Amino acid sequence: MLSRSCLGLLNLVSVDDYQALSRIPRVMTVSGDAPQLEIDDRGNYGSDGVVSPVSRERRIIVANQLPIRAFRDGKKWRFEWDRDSLVLQAKDGFPSEVEVLYVGSLKAEIEACEQEEVAQVLLEKFRCVPTFLPSEVHNKFYHGFCKHYLWPLFHYMLPMSPSQGARFDRSQWQAYVLANKIFADKVTEVINPDEDYVWVHDYHLMILPTFLRKRFHRVKLGFFLHNTFPTSEIYRTIPVREEILRAFLNCDLIGFHTFDYARHFLSCCSRMLGLDYESKRGYIGLDYYGRTVTIKILPAGIHMGLLESVLSLPQTASRVKELKEQFEGKVVILGVDDMDLFKGISLKFLALGQLLDENEDLRGRVVLVQILNPARSKGKDIQDVKSESEAIAKEINEKYGKPGYQPIVCINGPVSTQEKAAYYAISECCVVSAVRDGMNLMPYEYTVCRQGSAALDKALGVEGVSPKQSVIIVSEFIGCSPSLSGAIRVNPWNIDDVSEAMNSAITMPEAEKHLRHEKHYKYISSHDVAYWARSFDQDLERACREHYLKRCWGVGLGLGFRVVALDPTFRKLSVDKIVSAYRNTESRLILLDYDGTMMPQASIDKTPSREVISVLNYLCSDPKNVVFIVSGRDRDRLSGWFSPCDKLGISAEHGYFTRRSKDSTWETCGLTTDFDWKMIVEPVMALYTEATDGSFIETKESAMVWHHQEADPHFGSCQAKELLDHLENVLANEPVVVKRGQHIVEVKPQGVSKGNVVENLISTMRSEGKSPDFLLCIGDDRSDEDMFESIAHSVSNPALPTISQVFACTVGQKPSMAKYYLEDTSEVIKLLEGLATASPPSTSIASQELRGTL
Repeated sequence: MLSRSCLGLLNLVSVDDYQALSRIPRVMTVSGDAPQLEIDDRGNYGSDGVVSPVSRERRIIVANQLPIRAFRDGKKWRFEWDRDSLVLQAKDGFPSEVEVLYVGSLKAEIEACEQEEVAQVLLEKFRCVPTFLPSEVHNKFYHGFCKHYLWPLFHYMLPMSPSQGARFDRSQWQAYVLANKIFADKVTEVINPDEDYVWVHDYHLMILPTFLRKRFHRVKLGFFLHNTFPTSEIYRTIPVREEILRAFLNCDLIGFHTFDYARHFLSCCSRMLGLDYESKRGYIGLDYYGRTVTIKILPAGIHMGLLESVLSLPQTASRVKELKEQFEGKVVILGVDDMDLFKGISLKFLALGQLLDENEDLRGRVVLVQILNPARSKGKDIQDVKSESEAIAKEINEKYGKPGYQPIVCINGPVSTQEKAAYYAISECCVVSAVRDGMNLMPYEYTVCRQGSAALDKALGVEGVSPKQSVIIVSEFIGCSPSLSGAIRVNPWNIDDVSEAMNSAITMPEAEKHLRHEKHYKYISSHDVAYWARSFDQDLERACREHYLKRCWGVGLGLGFRVVALDPTFRKLSVDKIVSAYRNTESRLILLDYDGTMMPQASIDKTPSREVISVLNYLCSDPKNVVFIVSGRDRDRLSGWFSPCDKLGISAEHGYFTRRSKDSTWETCGLTTDFDWKMIVEPVMALYTEATDGSFIETKESAMVWHHQEADPHFGSCQAKELLDHLENVLANEPVVVKRGQHIVEVKPQGVSKGNVVENLISTMRSEGKSPDFLLCIGDDRSDEDMFESIAHSVSNPALPTISQVFACTVGQKPSMAKYYLEDTSEVIKLLEGLATASPPSTSIASQELRGTL
């Protein structure tokens, strides 16, 4: 359990909305025997000077760990840049005039009495803002929730039993929330929310965006997930799945390494939150309460300059020469992996064992050098992986080894970049056999090192002799695989497959090795870390351009918080305002959609309630009103439902059929009555209905509709897109249009739309000398946007008589041509009741019924 002091910091219900009192953290004078501080800020990354209060373009990079190495020498602390840190290298992608601040934790544990002074030094010398997590919180947050729960689950390992991973632990989740809140507090201390861009990194901080968005509604916020994102079938097992998804959606830009990861995320949003995405001009966007959340797909790269500078060092060339002599006459295959459950190290060893078992001529010639980076976490699973790998390596070495030769050479890390570069340079092939990995930049580094330098070529004895060569064997389950088009892709679980790939790499013609190397080097050198960071930064700026063009306000409690962003002219329709206009007008036109407007979409029984019938009858009883239901439903069903409403006008099937009252005859819109196209549509829709469980066909007199609201959300949506394309192709020469709506695909005659209904009704009223001076139109879906567009055109046309009071209103807060909105169907009914009570008193049955319901 967390201590009471830690639990006291948690605020799971809400976060205080406050402004930062100071741009720079307050610094305390530390009394007592505090350690001295030594700063190593050599190199081009450091900076002397504190954060300037003068307005300057800035980027705030937030990651679990700062790009800082901390060393304790007695009572002295010494700090230096960690040049291998990706978040530090990303700075090269920003314009030179941009100031960069880093927020994150130190890898060293700092005593409480030292923290203020350390924070001041890191801010002044490195522009770093440290987050000091209490030890108990850090263990539950990082080693508990992140590494033992999220990490396995995001790598497709479900905790089916206590021995197969950690199950969800509420106290660990609380620590995760608390840690994210502490990070948000630190960002709040230094951010200028109107100017700064914030870039959050990786799965440790997935709910940080919610805290920041609540405090600063227009914060410019990007997030990049360096991990995998699992399929919805895996992700949906997380008890706090919606809280995490909604936190992602509080960003402006979300980055993923591969399309697969982005696709899984979008699928989760669709299945769990009912959100669909759209692709426009190459960008994928999700509309989330009026904000567009952009999805970016771009794998990270490596720092070419840093690696090339290491390759140019004399010490590197010297080490390469030593290794070449050590492995003289051997074919070196290299693996570099963290000691982790998902790196497939034992699978790689088994593949090498099979290679030697099947190819006697390779025994004594092939060596697999496996560099093992230290594990990033601790626990029984890590120890089990280590024991299994060591046992397999020992067995193979005992079976095929001999004096002066070991088939598998394990090097336990940490290993310096320079040492790794030397091994890369002498290796004929590198193998990445991870069963699941977010990205893995090891093949990139290997390729650059095989490209070499003048000093390395001299050490290897190939100066100006042969073209560069390299071969990469890569698991198809890791993020870098799609970008390495010249690699040998393998299924790491298939030992035969990996063994055969190793043999192919060894026996591959040199010309082919060169061609594969050239293809990889060209891509890697042009898509380096600076390119990645610059591209993300540019897209973040683009995603935030409309922040101040919309009105924003926050809704929701705790981690369900989100910001609603709407056009400045888009506002909630006030009953008082419309009632006032209603009373002061003489000729009124009221147009109402039905499904989703007066009847909730989720209702199974769509029959209008007594309340709805009463309010419609009351409105119709006012001689100043013309009231119409404008729906896509067929006329027989609408006639039956609204038979108690004698004076109600109905426009059915999007306006193909219209009648002014119950006693009037149905009129068609005057278009063709040739429906031979239905003979083409019906078998196509039947095909998709058979293939899509939960879908069905609705046949109307003038249209045909394919419904998929009861189908699997993702599959139904995909099938609807396919059906739309299919129908558009086969109906290209027919006088019809094919449209997608809310869970439907509809085919109807050209020229039929709710927008035409509005134009015709206004025109009819004007021709009868009753030009409307009050117009209310309420709808909820895409077909109703045609009405709103028609109204906007009529209002803006100076050639037409002016309608003094216009209220185009959509149901739900979402982008719309309408200028007003109501939250749901219940608010629509309340508004209509408000108008009804504003009408003159009546002794009619309708009046008595309404009074009974109010």
